[in-house]
Amino acid sequence: MSIFDQHTARVLATICAFVAIGAFLYGVRHTLVVILFAVLFAYLLEPVVYRIERSRLARGSRWLAILETYLAIGAILAVFGILFGPKLVADTRLLSRSLPGLLEKVTTGKIVWQFGNRYGWSYDTQLKIEQFIASHQAEILARSGQAGAAVAKALQSVIWVVLIPILAIFFLRDGRQFSETLLHILGQRNQRRFLRLIMTDLDVMLAHFIRVQLILAGISLVAYSVVLTALRFPYALALGFAAGAMEFIPVVGPLGAALAIVFVGFLTGYPHLWALILFFACWRVVQDYVVSPRVMGGTLELHPLAAIAAVLMGGELGGVLGVYLSIPVVATIRIVWVRWQKYSAVIAMAAAQGDIPESARDAGT
Repeated sequence: MSIFDQHTARVLATICAFVAIGAFLYGVRHTLVVILFAVLFAYLLEPVVYRIERSRLARGSRWLAILETYLAIGAILAVFGILFGPKLVADTRLLSRSLPGLLEKVTTGKIVWQFGNRYGWSYDTQLKIEQFIASHQAEILARSGQAGAAVAKALQSVIWVVLIPILAIFFLRDGRQFSETLLHILGQRNQRRFLRLIMTDLDVMLAHFIRVQLILAGISLVAYSVVLTALRFPYALALGFAAGAMEFIPVVGPLGAALAIVFVGFLTGYPHLWALILFFACWRVVQDYVVSPRVMGGTLELHPLAAIAAVLMGGELGGVLGVYLSIPVVATIRIVWVRWQKYSAVIAMAAAQGDIPESARDAGT
């Protein structure tokens, strides 16, 4: 008997095909990420496009509804830029110019004497802290360089941000046709029905998730900007907008934003750091236990422990992108698992009865 029989050859061919597909997907992972975010952006705009399409503004034209939606978004951004753009640009430019000098205070230990004199530290305490910082100066500089390189790399990807709304137009226009084509590939009626139910659940979950993230980010942006401005914190508007944008990243984003703002306050010698830290603590309680549950609702139906574990594993596997996508990925797995259990129960019942009655099929949905 030959070692490489027909069955073995098929198995090896299948393994090689999966490896080749995996290597291809890894090679084009950046493009796939852009397409994924375009899909999420389309989910965000779909309710608006649908309402405009059904109104007198578009008269049933999908293309006209998409165009009017984009024009409305452009008008809102233009008004927003006129009102807050100059101050935001000024704060951002001032922060970018001041940051190297602020970091130099840390690496040289000058920040120790600045705070020591303000809070009455002893000379020996200040000297010991300065010596500790000096002994770790190389590590601090290396970490700062890594952070700067990460920011520079992110700025180089700005072109992808421009492509996301453009690609989203095609998903808004032909998304339903894509879904129907995928369903048509499956020959069996039960499989098409099973996949259609999963896709319907995914539509609801993803649309709700994107809207919730946008609402939470907007609320945080307003809260941070108003409080930082009221407390006369330096670079208030720039840091407030950055903190609001980081709200899109579950768990890690808000924590990183709070630490960054406190760190800037520490470097600039801000006199009310305790008030700032108290605000962050109170805001997290309000946002996580009052605002978020009311806005999020029970659509995702994820246990808090599962959400935290997903965020940690996503960050370890995919960095910031993994953290952001961890929640919808876990929610997707849950949807598929629940639907598969119902589908399997219907199939098992049908096998026992010798047929699949319509009532049993409907019960599985």
